[in-house]
Amino acid sequence: AAPVVAAPPAVVEDVQPVDVEDALRIVLRKSLESNGLVRGLSEVARALDRRTAHLCILAEDCEDPEYKKLIDALCRQHNIDIIAVKERTKLAQWAGLAKYDKDGALKK
Repeated sequence: AAPVVAAPPAVVEDVQPVDVEDALRIVLRKSLESNGLVRGLSEVARALDRRTAHLCILAEDCEDPEYKKLIDALCRQHNIDIIAVKERTKLAQWAGLAKYDKDGALKK
């Protein structure tokens, strides 16, 4: 049998974030990759209520004020940090929810 030689592990360098939004993008990408990201109203509300969430990120331009009130109240009730980002389209991209057309351009 041929000897098996293990390749050295690939070195993954952490990218230094430029600003808070860039840091959030990196954290969300890593959470998504490790299956630790909860998305959508029902799942998020459940995670907040069960206190399994460590951080909540909400878009400031969310269309439904009741949604924002619910998430804000659950975060305050359970002492979970909440961060607001300006655009929901950016948040959707970072969370892996954005839709792209066949050319790779972001759909509205």
